[in-house]
Amino acid sequence: MILRELSEAFGVSGNEGDVRAIVLDAVRGHVDAVKVDALGNVLAFKRGTGRQRMRVMLAAHMDEVGLMVVGHDNDGFLRVKAVGGIDPRLLPGTILQVGSERIPGVIGVKPIHLLKKEEHEKVPKLEDLVVDIGAKNKDEARKLAPLGTYATFATRFRELGPTVSGKAFDDRAGCAVLVELLRGERFRFDLHAAFTVQEEVGLRGARVAAYAIEPDCAFALEGTIADDIPKDKDISPTTELGKGPAITVMDRSFIADRRLVRLLTSTAEELGIPYQIKQPGVGGTDAGVIHLTRKGVPSVTVAVPCRYIHSPVALLSLDDFNNTVRLMRQSLSRLTRRALEREGSETLERERSET
Repeated sequence: MILRELSEAFGVSGNEGDVRAIVLDAVRGHVDAVKVDALGNVLAFKRGTGRQRMRVMLAAHMDEVGLMVVGHDNDGFLRVKAVGGIDPRLLPGTILQVGSERIPGVIGVKPIHLLKKEEHEKVPKLEDLVVDIGAKNKDEARKLAPLGTYATFATRFRELGPTVSGKAFDDRAGCAVLVELLRGERFRFDLHAAFTVQEEVGLRGARVAAYAIEPDCAFALEGTIADDIPKDKDISPTTELGKGPAITVMDRSFIADRRLVRLLTSTAEELGIPYQIKQPGVGGTDAGVIHLTRKGVPSVTVAVPCRYIHSPVALLSLDDFNNTVRLMRQSLSRLTRRALEREGSETLERERSET
């Protein structure tokens, strides 16, 4: 399963090389051209059958959240800062892999029996945590993990009945969906796939990829929040496991193009593919910069719901994953230039010609 390889790869933002190698190997022989741009994005091109003169962009980001070494203590501990959004509550006791040699490390914190009374109810800040790689002193720590060394969670991919667990499903799930689409049949239009870098630190790779591709429309493929867990209040979850792919209508980075949302929902309803609408206003994706590129790009985000994203271990439903692939493949097979026409545009064009 390509998702296993992608999930277990080391690929914190700005250090996506291992993921890039897996992607390049996975798509060769299934696309007409592939290259790596100056920022590290993988850009793959699959020629269409020629029945539609369109440039359609599919984007999924390769990077994951993680940590970077920013200091060394005299006793050999590493000081780290977050790369991307990480909740420090999840970190104490977590096992890491540090640097290109994958040095085992554990995130340490003051033992509970040494805490002062007022400290028991406080969440430790990231700057209060250290990473223990077994170094004897500062010099050894510097040699093993110099400043700027990356670290990520040492999580193995596992199958749990109808679900799977692993790290970095945001957005290795989207990358796996994109690989499956590239391995399938050609569409009527030219397909431009972008496996992007540095999404977690500012949507950076997608910005330059979209500028180079100059697409007519774009789909961002993601792994998104599923918070269908017990809560103190009865509130609607962002998404739920097992309810199908999540379609974004609005998040903090963009408002989805209604024509593309309509294409996705009508396709799902006609073919009996389960889907859900992601709770509006939550999160952000590569679509946030893609839709602002050049003269503007109609964009939408489709995601695989994942519990516990940005944590040491995430969980997703294989049915949701497979239905995301199916929904995207069927929707793209129906995508035409006419589907991107604004309502009333034909009437306006006719009136202009008559005058």
